[in-house]
Formats: sequence, C-alpha cells, structure tokens
Amino acid sequence: MTDQWNADRYEKNARFVSELGQGVFNWLNPKAGERILDLGCGDGVLTQKLIDAGAHVLGVDSSPDMIAGAVTRGINAHVADGHALDFSGEFDAVFSNAALHWMTRPDDVIQGVSNALKPGGRFVAEFGGHGNVAAIRTALSSVIRTHTGIRNAPDKIWYFPSPAEHQTRLESAGFTVNRIALIPRPTPIPGDMGAWLDTLAAPVLASVDGALRSVIRDEAAALLRPALCDSDGNWTADYIRLRFEAVAL
Repeated sequence: MTDQWNADRYEKNARFVSELGQGVFNWLNPKAGERILDLGCGDGVLTQKLIDAGAHVLGVDSSPDMIAGAVTRGINAHVADGHALDFSGEFDAVFSNAALHWMTRPDDVIQGVSNALKPGGRFVAEFGGHGNVAAIRTALSSVIRTHTGIRNAPDKIWYFPSPAEHQTRLESAGFTVNRIALIPRPTPIPGDMGAWLDTLAAPVLASVDGALRSVIRDEAAALLRPALCDSDGNWTADYIRLRFEAVAL
C-alpha cells in the first residue's frame, strides 16, 4: 500500500498530537536505563522525550516517510507493522501515543506487545477511544457513501474501542490492567478542517478514487462547519482518547 503519511504535512498540521502526549508520558514515567519500544513513533518528537528521560528507545512505525523524519532527528527507528511485531522479551515497556487506532487488528497488536515485553513489563498507551471524532467520521462516511456507495468507510480504517472492550482484549492476552480511562478532549486544530482531513484522515481519503478525494474532503468539511467551527473561523476536533496502563505477566 502507498504510504499515506507525510512528515512535513504532519509537522505543519498535526504537531498538537505529540504535544498533547504529556499525560500518557506521565503514566509511563520512563526510568533511566529502561529499554522502551515506541510503537507508532511517527516522526519521533515524543520518542525524543523518552530518550531525554534516559531510556534506551527503539521507535517503529508503518510509515517510511515518518520513520525518515525520526531518523533525521537521530532516533533509532525503523519501519515495522504493528500487527506483526517480532520481538521476544526485549523491553521493559512498550509506549504508544495516537497510533493504536490505526491498527485495526488489535488482538494481533496486543499479542505482539506481550511477546516483546519482559515479565512485568508495562504497556502504556493513548489512542482514539469510543466516540472519537464521531462528527468527523459521520461526515466522511455520509459523503463517501453518497459518491461511491461504500458504507462506513472510516470504520474500516480506525479502531476506537470502549474501555471495557479494550480491557477485555488486554486481559485475554494475559495483561493485568492497572488503570484505563476514556478522556474527552475537544482539541483546537491549526488551519482548517480540510488540512486536518488531508493529514489525519489521509488513509480514509485514500480509500476512494484520487479524483474524488478533494471533493469528499471539501464536502465533509462543509458539513462539519456548523458543529466544529466557531464564528471566528477556529476549528475544534471532537477528540475522545483512551489511555491505559497494563502489565505483562
């Protein structure tokens, strides 16, 4: 599949994603000398904070362009599919911010993380939870269905579980869940909704013919304007995040 991510576009339109990662970073509480896997590291901005805390960090991401951005920052990072991690008992912790919702086979991801951790290792992550970008998904789904007949296109791209659903998955893989929370976070975004869709819904737009993508983007943004754009032209995305800390047996 063609890489839909672009590190330069992400820096311009989505830097807030890593900037809002302080909460999950605090839950991880990385220690000097720990070996940590950053799953879905993107361009490595938050990975660098783990390194600055004294951890030995490996970053992995499915996007070659984002990994190139991380490597440019001097981070040890390489391309890997989160559904097919091939590590065995190597890490004290696995960390992930704003990435697991792109991995639509969550049981495969969780099992790979379990295999990667040492006994007692921590899995700490934050990603889109139940209800995340509900208005945006509804608008995209409606417009894509109108133009192509494809139903529920965003649901094929994103995984947004409830806390109970994800806790069950973790426990089925042998994790003990210490804490898990759904966190509503309406988030101001830079630029307009069109730029957000181009950047953070790129895989959804890629599910339709190229000639239609800009049409679908613009029509979805127009549908969203009354709900998510204020009278001064400022946009807010309807984010709801799921954050958890789990421990491997």
